[in-house]
Amino acid sequence: MEPKSVWISFLLAFTALLPLINPIGSALIFLGLVGDEPAATYRRLARKISISTIAFLVIIEFLGSLILSFFGISLPVVQLTGGIIIAATAWSLLFENDAGASARKKNEEIGGSGTRDCALEEKIFYPFTFPITAGPGTLVVMLTLSARVSNRGLSETAEGHLGIVLAAIVLSASVYFCYGWAPKLIKAVSATTVHGILRVVAFILMCIGVQIAWNGVSMLGEALMKHK
Repeated sequence: MEPKSVWISFLLAFTALLPLINPIGSALIFLGLVGDEPAATYRRLARKISISTIAFLVIIEFLGSLILSFFGISLPVVQLTGGIIIAATAWSLLFENDAGASARKKNEEIGGSGTRDCALEEKIFYPFTFPITAGPGTLVVMLTLSARVSNRGLSETAEGHLGIVLAAIVLSASVYFCYGWAPKLIKAVSATTVHGILRVVAFILMCIGVQIAWNGVSMLGEALMKHK
């Protein structure tokens, strides 16, 4: 196994998923839902959410190929569709008016404050893991990444999946720190700083989306030429 291939897969997955998971922005919502609780409560919830996030992403990543096969969706179609969605997501992030816009979008996804009637422990998966931490856009990207590294040689496929899993672990670890220390983090990091970082990452993400979509178009073009 070549470490370089794992590293490339890791960087691609990390860069694509970071703006979507957005640990700091998601911590804003997490802080609002948890409210005034002791630091120990934040740490405990953050640990369980990070573990839940790892499991959630890894399951989607490894079942991605099976899901596509079940519905009869080809790899080029996934790459084209996923690339367009990734580029569109990056476009919206790149031209957001403020750093809290993506956080507000995630807040809208959970459907208001209806979950406040449940105990905090019962919110670990929904809504804390899905959709606050990993929303629908994250699922699309994971399916696209999974499809990208599949249908290759055994060694290359294993390296690609390992890189994606490592990215999921690192991002989940960042979720733990951002959620566990959410009250202090929000005070220490300015919204302007977060927004500036996300703008740079969004531009890189847009380039990745366009490249993935182009790979899909190229593969569809080759398949079309073969059928002629």
